[in-house]
Amino acid sequence: MIKRLNLFYQLTVTILISIGIFLAFPHIVLAENSLINHPLNPLTVTEINTAVSIIKDEKNLSDTVIFPIIALQEPDKKEVLNFTPGQLFSRQVFFQVYEREQNKTFVGTVNLNNKNLTYWQEIPHVQPAILYPDYAIANEVVKSNSRWQKAMQKRGIKDFKDVEISCWGAGIVNNNEAKSGNRICRALSYYRGKNWNFYARPIEGVLVTVNLNKGEVDSFVDHGIVPMSPENWDYDVHAFNRLIPAPKPLNIIQPQGTSFQIKGNEISWQGWKFRYLMHPREGLILYLVKFNDGQKYRSILYRGSLSEMAVPYGDPQPNWSFRNAFDVGEYNLGLLANKLELGKEIPENGLLLNTVFANLEGEPFTLPGLIGIYERDNGILWKHFDYKTQKNYLRRNRELVMKMIATVDNYDYSINWIFRQDGTLEVENELTGIDLPQGTASTKQTENKSFGRLLAKNIFGVNHQHFFNYRLDLDVDGQANSVMEMNVEALHIGDKNPLGNAITVEDTPLKTEKTAVRDLDIKHSREWMITSGDKQNHLGVPPAYMLTPGGNTNLYAVEGANIRKKAGFATHHFWVTKYKPSEIYAGGDYPNQTQLGEGLPKYIADNESLNNEDLVVWYTMGITHIPRPEDWPVMPTHRLGFKLVPRGFFTRNPAINLGE
Repeated sequence: MIKRLNLFYQLTVTILISIGIFLAFPHIVLAENSLINHPLNPLTVTEINTAVSIIKDEKNLSDTVIFPIIALQEPDKKEVLNFTPGQLFSRQVFFQVYEREQNKTFVGTVNLNNKNLTYWQEIPHVQPAILYPDYAIANEVVKSNSRWQKAMQKRGIKDFKDVEISCWGAGIVNNNEAKSGNRICRALSYYRGKNWNFYARPIEGVLVTVNLNKGEVDSFVDHGIVPMSPENWDYDVHAFNRLIPAPKPLNIIQPQGTSFQIKGNEISWQGWKFRYLMHPREGLILYLVKFNDGQKYRSILYRGSLSEMAVPYGDPQPNWSFRNAFDVGEYNLGLLANKLELGKEIPENGLLLNTVFANLEGEPFTLPGLIGIYERDNGILWKHFDYKTQKNYLRRNRELVMKMIATVDNYDYSINWIFRQDGTLEVENELTGIDLPQGTASTKQTENKSFGRLLAKNIFGVNHQHFFNYRLDLDVDGQANSVMEMNVEALHIGDKNPLGNAITVEDTPLKTEKTAVRDLDIKHSREWMITSGDKQNHLGVPPAYMLTPGGNTNLYAVEGANIRKKAGFATHHFWVTKYKPSEIYAGGDYPNQTQLGEGLPKYIADNESLNNEDLVVWYTMGITHIPRPEDWPVMPTHRLGFKLVPRGFFTRNPAINLGE
């Protein structure tokens, strides 16, 4: 990741120089300002520059201050919903500010309308995400430490430039670390040697905890020499003596152009309309998702985003038990987004969209292609063959996909929002990249322990899990919503079910936040409906959207485990809260070195009513990864997701009248 972040910032500097960051030419500023025609438009370069200047004028910041997050301060929800084109609206910038020398974290907002600092507060006892300077500090501190140098020399490593240092969040801190309040990271070492895929050679047993404020080693552990794989595990085309012939070209073309329209950050396609924004922490966010039923646009989702992730590893030894990465909040997932390419991550018929971010010095820059959008064919949308007339009635299933991909150290995560012509909105996550390896002396699976599986000789894959929590601010036909749980039941054989074939469905209202903490139940085909609280459809029932789960798993850490307290959102699959604008992150605002129990467990503590309220659904999905040799050296893509499916929202199949 260090290499990647170095390249990221080199690219940043290049772009800043090339675009002329201060935008000295008035016509450029006017063109930029003309794009700000909606409260949810992304920040522009000029707006970021203005806001940073204001905050530096107002506050006596040090020369070493960094800005972990500079983002749009989302306007009041009512203001957005009541906005009409041409109307004036508020425009604010949110800042997260870290003073390393003082070890203090602040948040603030700048009002761009009035050009003043409207909010400023220190947030005590918290740490922002692990950032690029932390990697640089850790690398220097570790490699200059005499104990670490001796540990490398014991392993025959003389040139320390051949060692890569990976900087991990602290995970769950011990009492001494918590009391000190210092900013720390856990540094892992990998030997590159003659080959560039250094992950294949973990220097197992060596763990360095770095005090990032003082720039010194806080603790050092060496559990002894473990053999490293002698094989070449590089995976570019030059690493193989024999290549499988590539398949013949498959060209995806739309000779008449795309079917979607983009106006600013608003996208329209096949009845759908929505806005998007890239956030430095959450990555891709969707807003104001609506569907046109033929008469009017009807609201479905006000805001949807990946709120948090947790990746707990299942090896109890201390060098591994701290590894439970919160990839959204501990590393600012949005800032780790990849530049996508047409014909690769995005098919040739797609479109790449640019993003304006700010670096840690508060300087804005434009990154091309962090978001991709494209149409794809996905088989049959609907079909019936009429035997009497021998006619085939059929429509192909066209889908619109919006994608971002972020690389967090060894893993690559693709986030996809998929819009369907039948009114279904699907979320699909794709997991690929490199399985985090553990060094081992074992060369056969029978020689090893039960906390994972051997991937190759001297390379062990530790059992682990990936959990993703999505925050879904659903406004189904308006803000007044309720939530129902649907369970399928089989009746016992009796007077009402003499043949034993009866299937019934029971709808149970979930009336409060605590009763709405629920789990999947495959025995009852459990799903959840978010219903309108003040409308009825043509059949006399509330229109609804249903959350239909895909594959999932349970958190295997047992009761009493600290990771269950830190990743409380992963202990259950389904949560519902009454809307509060401050409740955005399922694992809490500051998961890096956080106190336990933050996020969703606190949000539901007041147990508010969910009856005809503005509701937020939080859905946690996960996989349990028991590594296999076929996952090495780069794992094939694994997919998981869920769907938001209309139930009684439309009077009929909304795609029945789709033209041929």
